Amino acid sequence: MKTTELGWTTLVDVPGLAAALNEERLRLVDARATASTALRVVDARFSLADVQSGAAQYAAGHIPGAVYADLNRDLSNLDKQGHGRHPLPDSEAFAATLGRWGITPSTQVVVYDAADGSMAAARLWWLLRLIGHRDVAVLEGGLAAWQAAGHALQSGEVNVPAVAPYPGSFDLSQVVSADEVQSRLSDAPGWLLDARAAERYRGEVEPLDRIAGHVPGALNRPLAMNLREGRFRPAQELRAELQPLLADYAPDQAVVMCGSGVTACHLLLAFEHVGLHGVKVFADSWSGWSSDAQRPVATG
Repeated sequence: MKTTELGWTTLVDVPGLAAALNEERLRLVDARATASTALRVVDARFSLADVQSGAAQYAAGHIPGAVYADLNRDLSNLDKQGHGRHPLPDSEAFAATLGRWGITPSTQVVVYDAADGSMAAARLWWLLRLIGHRDVAVLEGGLAAWQAAGHALQSGEVNVPAVAPYPGSFDLSQVVSADEVQSRLSDAPGWLLDARAAERYRGEVEPLDRIAGHVPGALNRPLAMNLREGRFRPAQELRAELQPLLADYAPDQAVVMCGSGVTACHLLLAFEHVGLHGVKVFADSWSGWSSDAQRPVATG
C-alpha cells in the first residue's frame, strides 16, 4: 500500500486527508500499533450569530476521529479586557488544550470548519503555528467538501488519550499590538491589510463593534476575494493580486487584521499559501482598536 505523505503546513484536500485517515485506521487496528496517533483532525465550526451551534453541529456529525475546538472557550480568552471580542488565549492554557487533544510536536494536525476555513479553522491553524507547531493545515472546502465527496460522518464526542501540555509558548513577535499599529499610522499604505467585508471597512455598516470604519491607512482585502466556490484560488493567480498590495514592504513588515482577529488568520493563510511568508497579525483587530475612543477612525 502506498503511504500518504504528510507534512502539510497550509492546505490539504479531501482526497489527501481521506487517504491518511484510512492508513491511520489500518495502523491502529494492527496489534503491534500503539494508541498514539500521528494525525489529529480538529473540527473548529463556529457561528458568531449562535455560539452554541458549532458544538451542536459537531455532536450531530463530524469527520471520523475529529475533536472539537470552540472559538470562545479554546481559541480565545474572553476574560481579557481591551483586546477585542476574541482575545488570544494564554499560552499555557492553549498548550494544555493541545495536550487534552493528544497533540504533540510530531502530530500532523488538520483543521476544518463548515466551509472555507474562516470560522474558525484558520484561527486554530495560526495559534498552532504561534506556539511552534508547523505540521498543521486547513482542509480545503471544509466539512462541505468532505460530504460532497461522499465520505461518512461520525456522531457524538470523540475521546482521545490526553498527553502532556504542548512543549512550547507563543511567539509574540508574530502578534502586533494596538500601540505598534498606532506607531505606524504615518507609514505609506501597504503594511496593514483589513480582511473584513468592504461595507464594514468603509464604515457603512457595523453589526458587531461599537463604531464603524477602519484604521487610517489600512487597505481592504476582503477574504472572499481569495476564494472561488469556497476554496482558495490557485496560488499563482492569488499571489499576483496579494503581492502588489504590499507595495514596497517585505511580507514580514506587513500586518493583517479583521473584526476580532479570527478572519485575519484566513488572510494570513492566503499569504502563506502563495509563498509570501512572515506576515503578522493584529490580534485585537478592529474590535480592540475601536474600543478606545481616543484612537483615530477612518471611513470611506
